[in-house]
Amino acid sequence: MRVDHPIRYNSPIFGYSIINEPDRLMETDPINPSELIKAKARELGFQDCGISRAKFLDAEKDRLLNWLADEMHGEMNYMANNLDKRLDPRLLVENARSVISVLLNYFPAEKQTDPAAPVLSKYAYGTDYHFVMKDKLGELLRFIQEEIAPCESRCFVDSAPVLDRAWAARAGLGWIGKNTNLISPEHGSFFFIGELIIDLELPADNKVVRDHCGNCTRCIDACPTQAIVAPYILDARRCISYQTIENHGEIDPELKGKFKNRVFGCDICQDVCPWNLKSEIHHEPAFSPDFKLMNLRKSDWDEMDKPLFNELFRNSAVKRTRFEGLKRNLRFLGE
Repeated sequence: MRVDHPIRYNSPIFGYSIINEPDRLMETDPINPSELIKAKARELGFQDCGISRAKFLDAEKDRLLNWLADEMHGEMNYMANNLDKRLDPRLLVENARSVISVLLNYFPAEKQTDPAAPVLSKYAYGTDYHFVMKDKLGELLRFIQEEIAPCESRCFVDSAPVLDRAWAARAGLGWIGKNTNLISPEHGSFFFIGELIIDLELPADNKVVRDHCGNCTRCIDACPTQAIVAPYILDARRCISYQTIENHGEIDPELKGKFKNRVFGCDICQDVCPWNLKSEIHHEPAFSPDFKLMNLRKSDWDEMDKPLFNELFRNSAVKRTRFEGLKRNLRFLGE
């Protein structure tokens, strides 16, 4: 989600493959194609970009299987599907050689004006990030195909069985923190993660970002529902983001009174993270919120009807919960 936790959401294939062309490129072109790709990614507005080799995620296998065995994924049954593909990108893109991971900042300048109003997660202020990131990844892929080598690739933004944070960490973009978010030592954690899985053999980043969480437990201590059941382990069933977005039934009554007025998603574990003191305001126009949305009063939320919902969230990630889901969340906060 936005926020970066186990809650994860098939995108089209861009281009066509010319197998072995990448090998010829690597032998004859002295310019490092990975650096060209990273420069283009930043030109497109991505906050950071890293490259790793496409291979089986052996180190992540047991952690994922244990998390699923403990049923911490709740109703997110898709997390237990296609485990072979989730752990091996070569099953998603034929002859995949590299994974290009990108980060896109969404940290906002704006705040909701009414302190009593139900709280919306920062990632949902503007246009649905799936559209924004896919457009940018499509541009990045066209650059690669036209300027580096013909290739076959797919772009992923919460859209297939891909372990986004694992690949970003392998590309040297950060470490996975105790709250299970990817944390960048330069940028914090208020960003979206996307990938191009591609059949080009690109120079991979050998950078490994060590775990900087140390003895800090602020995220664990601050979580009002105790969803971080142990360092680096999130029980999604207790997570406010899961309950307000992914859960399609009634909200767990045991969590009553613990939502801290969160109506869609939650940023608490990120808000308290010291590394997010490094967060900088994004420069993506599509993520700028509607003035009317940010100035909704508590009474406006409580009285919201479907036409207003459609007006405010027409292009928003909030559409995922639908009008009925948002009203359920509001009732849960008010009961």
